[in-house]
Amino acid sequence: MTTLENFCATSLAREVPDELRHMADFLVAKFKDPVAILAYGSCIRGVAASETLMDFYVLIEDIADLSSSRISQFACAAVPPNVYYAELNGNLRAKYAVLPLAQFARWMTRETVNPYFWARFSQPSALVYVRDEMARADVAAITATAMQTCYANAMGLTDSKDALVIWTAGYANTYRTELRSEKEGRAQQIVETYPGYYREAAGFMASQVPIKSNIYLQHIGGKFWSALRLIKAAFTFQGGADYIVWKIERHSGEKIVLTDWQRRHPVIAGFVLIGTLLRKGAVR
Repeated sequence: MTTLENFCATSLAREVPDELRHMADFLVAKFKDPVAILAYGSCIRGVAASETLMDFYVLIEDIADLSSSRISQFACAAVPPNVYYAELNGNLRAKYAVLPLAQFARWMTRETVNPYFWARFSQPSALVYVRDEMARADVAAITATAMQTCYANAMGLTDSKDALVIWTAGYANTYRTELRSEKEGRAQQIVETYPGYYREAAGFMASQVPIKSNIYLQHIGGKFWSALRLIKAAFTFQGGADYIVWKIERHSGEKIVLTDWQRRHPVIAGFVLIGTLLRKGAVR
């Protein structure tokens, strides 16, 4: 009998472009023995690697496998995940997040109000590397938990019984919990890219009990966490300021020109620019 976990395992086994495989191999060598590596985001949805940064999650066994730096370990434990930049062969670029598998799993549960993790991994992703079959099963189970949490939260936002409407309502709300540059309608676009995926997944979750969250507190808390993650990433993500500006322009059409000083001081520049970006609607 097919279960949600089996559905997730099949989905995670999807084919991906060679560029993602090459970058995944590079990350495996970098971390020597990661538990698993997930690819997600626009490259999974068909955007060419040359037009964007590839997105990965590197799942490790223990926080000590992240880095020998106690500061990096503390940062990942306190404000997960740690985000880094990688470049391969001069034309393949990626940002990759790193955190322990157990920590990844904890952020997917119904008790987690912040949708940062469970909203991302309720969407299609690909398991581009896995250490062994036990790890494969663990990742499928964690992904299934993410889908259940996301769908239950989405059910609490609408009276509709249409699965696609429910998913869309859920993603639209999660965007409001982050400092996002996407335009209105982005949530519907994501769902419409894989309607069969979302309808089939919903079929396994008819018995889910809706989660009625305090939306106002969820939005405020989510934006606070987003700000902390952006500030932290400024110290580890090479070229991060240019990437953020590029992404804002790509999604909103709002062009922002950075000065050399802003590139050298991305954290301070972020505080200076955030008011302008909010007024222009480049982020919400």
